[in-house]
Amino acid sequence: HKAAAMSNSGVLGGLSEAKKADASIQEICNKVKPDLEKMSGKVFTEFSAKLYKTQPVDGTNYFIKVHVGGQDYFHIRVFQSLPCDGEKLKLISYQHSKSLSDPIEYF
Repeated sequence: HKAAAMSNSGVLGGLSEAKKADASIQEICNKVKPDLEKMSGKVFTEFSAKLYKTQPVDGTNYFIKVHVGGQDYFHIRVFQSLPCDGEKLKLISYQHSKSLSDPIEYF
């Protein structure tokens, strides 16, 4: 029973199950897109959030699968600070050359 209780309580450090991206996740992606373009040296004409996982930390880490055209996907990690810290968004890192079937894992 312990494992079930832990997964439901959002224990610090654990990644959530993958969820279908919604408008709020797409908005996060839109806000960090210029940073990703700068970091990766690419310009994205397509940038569509598909799936995501969250990790509760001192704020929230979002691990988001983003479709960037064709069969290409990026996994991006975005940190959002707590409401008391202004809920600022920061692109932390990314993985490229991903496919739709690649699982979202911690990076």
